[in-house]
Amino acid sequence: MRSVLFDTETTGLDPLTGDRVIEFAAIELINDLPTDQYFHVLIHPQRDIPPEASRVHGLTLVDLEARGAKLFAEVAESILAFIGDDPLVAHNAPFDFGFMNAEFARMGKPSLAPARMIDTLQMAKARFPGMPNSLDALCRRFEIDLSQRTSHNALLDCKLLAQVYVELTGGRQRGLGLSDDDSQNQLPVAHYTASGPRTPRLIAVSEADRARHAGFVARLKEPVWTA
Repeated sequence: MRSVLFDTETTGLDPLTGDRVIEFAAIELINDLPTDQYFHVLIHPQRDIPPEASRVHGLTLVDLEARGAKLFAEVAESILAFIGDDPLVAHNAPFDFGFMNAEFARMGKPSLAPARMIDTLQMAKARFPGMPNSLDALCRRFEIDLSQRTSHNALLDCKLLAQVYVELTGGRQRGLGLSDDDSQNQLPVAHYTASGPRTPRLIAVSEADRARHAGFVARLKEPVWTA
């Protein structure tokens, strides 16, 4: 299953008052795990960037112009091609959806459907109610390295959020399905072939181990093993 995790940086907090997107980044996920496919672009907002916004993401209008930032209309088709029709993951997703939809509306393009939205902030609040659930807080909670995050950066934030999302979804345990057809549980995996194919080895259980296990189960209340 493909989905896309994305983040934006903006000139402010409200697209309805004229704030614009200045950076967009996205990472492809397969079965909720990041691949090496990503999209990143700087966008000229056609307006000023207030100092308080620059202090958050470190970008000024001079920076964008020096780095060849394009107009949103010039990159919109590329963005739409990358995200496709797949589910869209973001932290505080209504914020990012609101800005992207405002940009698409200026071009007369359809909005991103709310049904595509997966909000990691809401997932975190459900799992850790009453606790700080910012991206920084979640990275610290899951012991994810934050040393490079000196300011907000859409692509770096995507990479960090992808690691957080793995933790929130239990993605490291994917691929352990018990069905006969395990095709729906397969993930991109590393294959170790230096020592050649491995031969399965039967693990024999001694009678003493069987007896200890039977004694342990006998002490359980209504164990499912004896049902």
